[in-house]
Amino acid sequence: MKMVSRTDIGKVRMVNEDRAAIHKELNGLSLAIVADGMGGHQAGDIASTMAIELIETGLQGIHWGMPVEECKAVMKQAIETANEKIYEFASQRENYHGMGTTVVACIASQELLIIGHIGDSRAYKIDSDTITQLTEDHSLVYELVKTGQITLEEADHHPRRNWITRALGTEPTVEVDLYEVAWRKGETILICTDGLSGLVDPAFIKEIVKSHPDIEEAATKLVASALDAGGDDNVTVVLFTHDTESDEKKG
Repeated sequence: MKMVSRTDIGKVRMVNEDRAAIHKELNGLSLAIVADGMGGHQAGDIASTMAIELIETGLQGIHWGMPVEECKAVMKQAIETANEKIYEFASQRENYHGMGTTVVACIASQELLIIGHIGDSRAYKIDSDTITQLTEDHSLVYELVKTGQITLEEADHHPRRNWITRALGTEPTVEVDLYEVAWRKGETILICTDGLSGLVDPAFIKEIVKSHPDIEEAATKLVASALDAGGDDNVTVVLFTHDTESDEKKG
């Protein structure tokens, strides 16, 4: 697996509340996590940091060969435990009341992705022709889209597009969305915060990734595109793809 992570504070924010982690080797699998924290008094960066560390710890027992449903159960438990500990931490400290974070956590084999998701950070799958959003935003505007009150195009420019309806750590319990997605050689997975997806059109994201076969260059260009579009939020991207050389050796 080839994996790369990039983050930037952006042009407006004083603190980078985004966090990301990648692990190319985790018991025969690969792991990528992105979190976008929120809350005053630097609580957002604490929430996102805690989320990454706690989920990493909770996934240490996952391994290649484990049944898919068991993998999903481990992912769900890891995120739920992180939620409980972040909520407990914030509840005991007045300055941190209400802090929380989005999260997208992805365990990948060469054929399958298991994704755990809360909030409006996103996972995409990109191939030669299409970009497919794999996660559904937990946001006010997405609820308006689902009920037919606004269109997807209107949602991208809605003044409340950053209002999320579900976050990690803000309540004692949380509902985790789980996804099981097949992928194959030639496809690229993107995990990002809304600092990218809120400013850069998915079609342009696809063009950047497809025109930069080196994912290091693609990740750098994606961040630059968000900054060029205004950079009014922290921006974080993780890209991963099959390691072609390793695949060929295995074959």
